[in-house]
Amino acid sequence: MATVRCFEDLICWQKSRILANFVFDITDRSAFKDFDLKRQIRRAAISPLSNIAEGFDRGTRNEFIDALYIAKGEVGEVRSQLYIAYDRRYISQADLGQGLALTDECARLIQSFAEKVKGGARSGTQFKHVPRHDPIDDIIKGYLPKS
Repeated sequence: MATVRCFEDLICWQKSRILANFVFDITDRSAFKDFDLKRQIRRAAISPLSNIAEGFDRGTRNEFIDALYIAKGEVGEVRSQLYIAYDRRYISQADLGQGLALTDECARLIQSFAEKVKGGARSGTQFKHVPRHDPIDDIIKGYLPKS
């Protein structure tokens, strides 16, 4: 398994980027008439990849996990807004299907990755444990016989 060096290496971030671009593409069409919904769905679509990136760069496991779950929630928001866009006839049934498939895949990838980060699998080098130096060890070594 390759080492993750930056958030751009994460498959869940890559798929979230595809989702965001899909949302921008469908909301650029003239049929998408509701300016407020357009702004809201675009903001929601940008949030997953932004939260994944921010959480990754925060540097702590707990903050990263929190950011991943926030990202997953934003994917759910996009999913819900796609239904409204379809109901209002701003997008086609094919667009709805494609959008739902993308949101489903993003949510599953984020959930799976969050479980790995929590420790369900190998943690990877990003979360490598470096033991702290304990000064008591130096004191104890001073009393041990030299060999």
